[in-house]
Amino acid sequence: MNAGHRDDAKRVPLTDYVEYGPAEMLSRAAAFAKHLKRRRTVRDFADRPVDPEIVKHAIDAAGTAPSGANHQPWHFVVIQDPARRKALREAAEKEEKAFYEGKGGEEWLQALSPLGTDSSKPFLETAPVLIAVFAQKRGGEKIGQSKKNYYINESVGIACGFMLAALHEAGLVTLTHTPNPMKFLTEICERPADEKPFMLIVAGYPADDATVPEHALIKKTVGEISSWL
Repeated sequence: MNAGHRDDAKRVPLTDYVEYGPAEMLSRAAAFAKHLKRRRTVRDFADRPVDPEIVKHAIDAAGTAPSGANHQPWHFVVIQDPARRKALREAAEKEEKAFYEGKGGEEWLQALSPLGTDSSKPFLETAPVLIAVFAQKRGGEKIGQSKKNYYINESVGIACGFMLAALHEAGLVTLTHTPNPMKFLTEICERPADEKPFMLIVAGYPADDATVPEHALIKKTVGEISSWL
């Protein structure tokens, strides 16, 4: 019977699926949703170090994300060198300064106003974990291949979501940063020109006096973001 796949493709048994009883399924789903609701985008980081093994596990989790043709079109660069971090902050703040001085457009700047953000990005040097995410135009399921990649933005976006969830699960706070343009990341991270800088993920412990914008606590309800047909 065709179950949505070709019979001639090599397949292996599904052996790592774990089934839970209905009550436990509901409990786990509710607990996970409640846990993720505690996640906050934080810009005030302590400079306390984070065990690199935690970061490796978060990257490992991100690497399990579904992707077009299973090509896994992502690369994660953990930036630790202080000189590179300084250069990155300077480049990012230059782009952000232009953005907040009008390049972003009035509507976008008004939308950001309740969050209180500006061009200053000290967390790029303060936070212990700084991960640059790159999207690969070509690659494949094995390193060294140069096949066309598919659904790149969707695939890398899901991987970033997995990583944020993994870092939150470990007990760290996170921030997604996307200065525009981000071409400077290619040079700072020594990545190939055919890779596109996608996102900076910042993580660590919150500063003792960390705050979050009240506006960021506004979340739409399940009823507002879903339809059941």
